[in-house]
Amino acid sequence: MSSIRVLLADDHRLFRQGLRQICELKGGFEVVAEAENGRQAVELALHHRPDVILMDIQMPLLDGVQAARQIMAQTPSARIIILTMYWQDNYVFEAVKAGARGYLLKDADWQDVVAAIQAVHRGDAIINPNLAMRILDEFRRLSESESTEPQLDALSPAEMDVLRLVARGEDNKTIADRLGLTDRTVANRLSEIYQKLHVTNRTQAALVALRRGWATLDQGE
Repeated sequence: MSSIRVLLADDHRLFRQGLRQICELKGGFEVVAEAENGRQAVELALHHRPDVILMDIQMPLLDGVQAARQIMAQTPSARIIILTMYWQDNYVFEAVKAGARGYLLKDADWQDVVAAIQAVHRGDAIINPNLAMRILDEFRRLSESESTEPQLDALSPAEMDVLRLVARGEDNKTIADRLGLTDRTVANRLSEIYQKLHVTNRTQAALVALRRGWATLDQGE
């Protein structure tokens, strides 16, 4: 089995070294690059195309949320975990909205970090348990404004097929293979979906679909 290729992005060199040692000691991981600021993280992510990106929020030149947005805009299949000391709601929600698939606090055990990398690589989403309730509270708040959200009939059946697979964490190539489409057709349908759902990336689209019950995480659906 090939190693999970990881990019580390944090402005503290000692913390990056600690993460690298965790990856090397555990085995099954390859740290392909390290970034000390957000701008460098974007450049290295686009150059190396890692399987998983571990990224801090507060970094020079470009913060982690802005960097995540730029990476997701150019590589929608990127899998980003925010690993930070900031637990405040606004940081969590902005990171999720930017497309992050995981959000862990830096006081997490090394076993949790390893498990998060593996889970996100599989296509799962990981949120620190202490933050999960805040995410659910935000969903409840958003549900109160459902009347202003797009309706199911706003999407065509073909678009719904794509959206359901997006909600399961599938990338564009897998979706294309499953539906017998070209990569370009999938990308075009995703653009239409984003516009109709008033979102900017696949994570936001998946959250809308799951919250509204349009899709599930059940692979057998």
